[in-house]
Amino acid sequence: MAKLTPIFSLDFPQSLGTYDDYAEAQKAVDYLSDNEFPVENCLIVGTDLKQVERVTGRLTTSRVAAAGSASGAWLGLLIGLIFSLFSKEGEGLVTVLSTVLMGLVFGLIWALIGYAATRGQRDFSSVKQVVATKYEVLVEHKHLAKAQELLTHMPGRKIDL
Repeated sequence: MAKLTPIFSLDFPQSLGTYDDYAEAQKAVDYLSDNEFPVENCLIVGTDLKQVERVTGRLTTSRVAAAGSASGAWLGLLIGLIFSLFSKEGEGLVTVLSTVLMGLVFGLIWALIGYAATRGQRDFSSVKQVVATKYEVLVEHKHLAKAQELLTHMPGRKIDL
């Protein structure tokens, strides 16, 4: 197991409870805080991690070309604005427009080369995220009894001890 940096660790952590979502775990710690508990002795730890990939659409040559062009144009705009700061008076607009155009062409070509290199192996776009299926609240061992006592009085509590 990887060693955590000191700010993300406790000396002798004990489980205060396990929750189905982060909001419930956060609500428990917030309740402890509202009741003057030293919450700096708590950790909320996401457990049972899984990677979720949401497919957002099919990739086509025209979509790749449009996305590459747009990305290149934005980069060209940024570079053009920086260059325009150092250009002669009256030439700023020409500088910006020319770098946007060059960025657009560069982005288009680069995106199409990258797409062609995959040879149809991944013809879809997606976003990935690592999510926890459970959240465990840990507390320093010397504060466990007090935290448990406070949470027994928490209205509408949902906890798996």
